[in-house]
Amino acid sequence: MVHHHRASLLAPQQRKVEAAAEDPEQGGGGRMKELRRRLADYACHHHRKHGHDALLRMLAGFALASCLLLLLPGSPIVSGAMDELLQLGRRVRRDQEAAPPCAADDVADGTVCCDRSSHRTDVCVMRGDVRTQAASNSLFLLVPPNASSRAAAAADERIRPYTRKWESGIMSTVDELRLRSAPEGDAAAPARCDVRHGVPAVVFSTGGYTGNVYHEFNDGIIPLYITARRYNKKVVFVMLEYHDWWMTKYGHIVEQLSDYPPVDFANDRRTHCFPEAVVGLRIHDELAIDAARTPANQTIQDFRQMLDDAHRGRIQTIIEEEEKEAVAAAAAAAAAAAAARKQQHRGSQRIRRTRTAEDDDSPRLVIVSRNGSRAIENEAELVRAAAGAGFRVSVLQPRPDTELAKMYRALNASDVMVGVHGAAMTHFLFMRPGSVFIQVVPLGTDWAAETYYGEPARRLGLRYMPYKILPSESSLRGQYAKDDPVLTDPDTVNAKGWQVTKQVYLDGQNVRLDIARFRRHLHRARDHWATRRRATARTGSGAEQR
Repeated sequence: MVHHHRASLLAPQQRKVEAAAEDPEQGGGGRMKELRRRLADYACHHHRKHGHDALLRMLAGFALASCLLLLLPGSPIVSGAMDELLQLGRRVRRDQEAAPPCAADDVADGTVCCDRSSHRTDVCVMRGDVRTQAASNSLFLLVPPNASSRAAAAADERIRPYTRKWESGIMSTVDELRLRSAPEGDAAAPARCDVRHGVPAVVFSTGGYTGNVYHEFNDGIIPLYITARRYNKKVVFVMLEYHDWWMTKYGHIVEQLSDYPPVDFANDRRTHCFPEAVVGLRIHDELAIDAARTPANQTIQDFRQMLDDAHRGRIQTIIEEEEKEAVAAAAAAAAAAAAARKQQHRGSQRIRRTRTAEDDDSPRLVIVSRNGSRAIENEAELVRAAAGAGFRVSVLQPRPDTELAKMYRALNASDVMVGVHGAAMTHFLFMRPGSVFIQVVPLGTDWAAETYYGEPARRLGLRYMPYKILPSESSLRGQYAKDDPVLTDPDTVNAKGWQVTKQVYLDGQNVRLDIARFRRHLHRARDHWATRRRATARTGSGAEQR
């Protein structure tokens, strides 16, 4: 038996939303845009569920509220009604998404169930005698002769298990799997099991945009957590487009989600047999986890705790290695001549510096540096300004071969992270809730900066402080006239398409910060740190008194 759950023709597509301003209050225009968005989504779901008459009544209600908002924008009654309508749209969407089709627990034995309703990803569940066949890029579900239904024998699904379904270009690079059900003894199916597993499989691709840290987390690691956490590590990961470097980089995270070694689907020609297979990963939003759609109400904070657990052991090893190196360096310096003793004196100062009260009382700020486009041209000035504002400053420049545990250690211990919009901003996931994230937002990147990093950072519990540069802070000011739309109206330039945005704003722009202007963000960040520190001290004092 094969079940299909395909998206409606009116299913919501990815839309650009207005980047949230630093002022949290929205004007009437913003609420009207929000209303139109909610109306489109709600109309789609309501029409599908209740039919034309109910849809028309609902549209009339929205039209009346829109007119009242335009005529009486300041009325608290109208404002309350509008809020109710917006909340209705949100509630309906959550209700629609809370119970996805083809949930593993709901799939009957001997069944292939494919959920194709999401615009982001397809997910299929196979329950029964599931067998791999790498030579034909297939998974077989063998149906016993006494099965109640013979319909399963006709099942033949195809799926590319990657979470960017709407991007046909990148999806064409992802291996396609065939999911086939067949009666036992079928000549095309594997006749025997070389490796029989007593736990389910989760099948996914580590191809696509792998190599970009944003996509590695957004399209892979977080969806893997969402899909696999319910199995409590009793699951085997079957990977398409397996990369050794990917396992080296993310192996500590994989070990938090599975007790078993992963299977390299293409190169492991043995027949692996499973009682169940989930093919494809579920994804909720950009770097996000919706607790209402997870079996145990997990959140992005739970995901971050898992990252803590994954890297704790390796970080401790790094610390011990550094301490041994410091001791060896001090011993060598003690035995050297006068010049070496001078070097030893400096080394001792460096060791003692980490233990002074001044350092312990100073907040730590990490600048995530970029090479090439969107670099901060006056980064040295930024370092001096941050130090002048009372921060201990370090500069990180991530490379493809940078060990993830070292990045995690640096950012997990920091109080503030500063960086220009780009994939490296994904590392905000490594920061402790309550820390400050200052994202420098170049011209033309407002929407992407807010959608991909700003809103996800808030959900994690960070204090997000976007710094939107002025045209005078962009290197583009030297390439275009001061009244050119590239500088004055980036939205119209972005409307010409992604390739234009990439060429002009992403690949063709650097930043030279107005340090006097940016210093206000530094002071706000330090004030936030000081306020939290005082609150923590009061909480600790109260606990001691009790």
